[in-house]
Amino acid sequence: MPEKSYQEQVDQKRMLLIRSMLSALPRSCSDFIRSLLTTSSILTRLAYTIDLNTFFTFADRELSVFADKNVSELTDDDIALLKARDIEMYSEYLTLYYKEEGTDDDQQQRILKNQSYGVMRKLSSLRSFFNYLFRTERIPSNTAALVPLPKIHQKPILLLEPDEMHKLIHAVSTGDQLTARQQAYHKSVGVRDFAIIMLFLGTGIRVSECVGVNIQDFDFDTNALLVTRKGGNQVIVYYPDATADAIKAYYDERKETETLEGHENAFFLSLQRRRMTQRAVEKMVKKYAEIVVPLKKKISPHKLRSTYATNLYRETQDIYLVAEALGHSDINTTRKHYASMSDKRMREAAANTKLTEDTGTSD
Repeated sequence: MPEKSYQEQVDQKRMLLIRSMLSALPRSCSDFIRSLLTTSSILTRLAYTIDLNTFFTFADRELSVFADKNVSELTDDDIALLKARDIEMYSEYLTLYYKEEGTDDDQQQRILKNQSYGVMRKLSSLRSFFNYLFRTERIPSNTAALVPLPKIHQKPILLLEPDEMHKLIHAVSTGDQLTARQQAYHKSVGVRDFAIIMLFLGTGIRVSECVGVNIQDFDFDTNALLVTRKGGNQVIVYYPDATADAIKAYYDERKETETLEGHENAFFLSLQRRRMTQRAVEKMVKKYAEIVVPLKKKISPHKLRSTYATNLYRETQDIYLVAEALGHSDINTTRKHYASMSDKRMREAAANTKLTEDTGTSD
């Protein structure tokens, strides 16, 4: 049997998690998720499932209407009893709540918070669920639609300015600003870390796409990389010579590493000789970013993606090229992020437009 791709392995884990969570939820949740099979990715269905689990956990704990029933036993008629005030209570609950973690013998509580965007997403998931039940005539009304979504305030794009980007590249390349302990670790992983950073800055790929890269996905002669996007679509991206040099330097080391079974094709490896995880890459980026830009606390692989996209837009002024490079299926997703830059250029154009001829005469 051929080895499963990284994306296939991830999707399989997600599918098993969806099934496990749905087994403890009302049957209507399974029906809803099944209705999305042909129109959504596994990741999207997992997000819906997690949001539904959050709601029914709240309902089980806080709403008297479900007090005498197990969540998995709730029927459509039970769900139809929910009122708008119940959804409003849930909206407030999402701003601060507790989640039980650990084993039965060692239960711990983790505090969870949601800002406006998180609350909006979870309420939107609930709306979609209620809309499905209403559209299929399983409940008499879409109660969730009666509760307004929170207002979302557009945040400025967090990214690295050109001088900060150059400082980051230098810091990763040399390891000069690391602690003595980090420098010792850098001797083993510095070439790999530098290749990853340069790949982010040179292509704008997602962290999930980065860790999923296999050796055979590279064409070193043409500076090309086959990337598996969200949803499974594959595209070829091209990277600059500086990135190519970093990739080839790491590949020379990678060829000498004997991996654990099942990780033979993975390009980026951990010191345990297995495919790197998204979490490991995120921690690595954060480590170097805290040295270079300590005031920008949330620099992540996604922010390096934004840095790449901003640099590309500054150079080309082509929003469609940026959207294609980022793998956005909707141009409005890209336009939303770079509207401020477009607005600035429009203002500059207006300021430089002459409608009258300057005669140079005075009164």
